[in-house]
Amino acid sequence: MALLKSGKILVTGADGFIGSHLVDMLVRQGYDVRAFVLYNSFNSWGWLDRVDDDVKGKFEIFAGDVRDPHGVREAMKGCTTVFHLAALIAIPYSYHSPATYVETNMTGTLNIVQAARDLGVQVIQTSTSETYGTAQYVPIDEEHPLQGQSPYSATKIGADQMALSYYRSFETPVTVVRPFNTYGPRQSARAVIPTVITQIAAGQTELKLGSLTPTRDFSYVTDTAAGFIALAECDAAIGEVVNLGSGFEISIGDTVKLISEVMGQDITITTDEQRIRPEKSEVERLFSDMTKAKKLTKWRPAYGELEGFKRGMAETVDFFTNPENLKYYKHDIYNI
Repeated sequence: MALLKSGKILVTGADGFIGSHLVDMLVRQGYDVRAFVLYNSFNSWGWLDRVDDDVKGKFEIFAGDVRDPHGVREAMKGCTTVFHLAALIAIPYSYHSPATYVETNMTGTLNIVQAARDLGVQVIQTSTSETYGTAQYVPIDEEHPLQGQSPYSATKIGADQMALSYYRSFETPVTVVRPFNTYGPRQSARAVIPTVITQIAAGQTELKLGSLTPTRDFSYVTDTAAGFIALAECDAAIGEVVNLGSGFEISIGDTVKLISEVMGQDITITTDEQRIRPEKSEVERLFSDMTKAKKLTKWRPAYGELEGFKRGMAETVDFFTNPENLKYYKHDIYNI
C-alpha cells in the first residue's frame, strides 16, 4: 500500500519546521497535499504562510487539532496516506506541562491510527531519536532499548507503540520513522543551532547555552523530508521502525565552534543554568545506524558526514541571518 500520486496526502504538523519542508517537497514532486495546521483565531498557517511562490496556493489547508478525533477523521477522509508530524517536542516544556504531551502526542496519535484503520489510510508515524535515550551502544540501530528520559520522550515512545499496535492488531499500514536531530531553516529557537545562530546574528558575542558535552547526529531537514517520502513509498517498510540520520556524530561544543567559524565571529560561552537538563534526563550521546533505511530504500543523506554538515550549516546560517527571517525569533530570551 505504498503512497501513490493518484491519492491525496495529509501532513499533520504541516505548519511546523519539518512539516512545512515536507509539504514543500511533496508539492514540488507533484503530490496532492492537504496540510493539517493547528487551528487558531489568527488564521495563521505557521511556516506555510511564508512558502516560496512555486509552492504557495498549491496545497489544501485543514485547520484543526489532532487531540480531537472528529476533526482528525474529517481531515483524513479521501486521503491515501497521512504523514503524522503534529506533536509537542520541547523537552523543557514537558517538565512542567506533561499532560499536554500525553494529550497531543499519545492521544493525537491514537486518533490518527483509529481513523486510519477505519478509512484504510497508510500512516507514517514520526518518532524521535530521543526515544533511545543516552546511547547504550553506537551506532544506534532500531533494536536499541527505548528509554523515557523526559516526559516528552516517554510520550513519543507511547505514541510509537500505539501506532505499531494498530499494525499488529488490525493490519493498519504503519511505518514508524525515527529521525535523529533535524536542523535547518525554520527550526524553532528552542533548539541549540538556531539559538546559537540567532544570538550571533543579533550581535551578541557572549552566548548563553546549556551543556556542551552531549553529542548529536544532526540531519539536514531536506534529508529528513526525503527520507519520509522514500519510506512512504516502500511497502517493505510497513510495520517497521526505521532510523534517519546523517552518519556523523558531533558534540554540542564543537557544533557551536563550527557555527562561529561559518559566521566569522569570535564568541565566548557562559552557562545558563535554566538551559541544563536534570542529570538523569540529559541524553548524552546520539549516533544513528542507517543500515535499515539504506537497505529498504534508495534514500541517502545528501548532507551526510562533516562535509555535508558544513554545507547544511551554511544554508541554515543564510536563512537565519536574513532580517526577514530573524525578526520572527526572540534571541534575547530562553525559548523552551
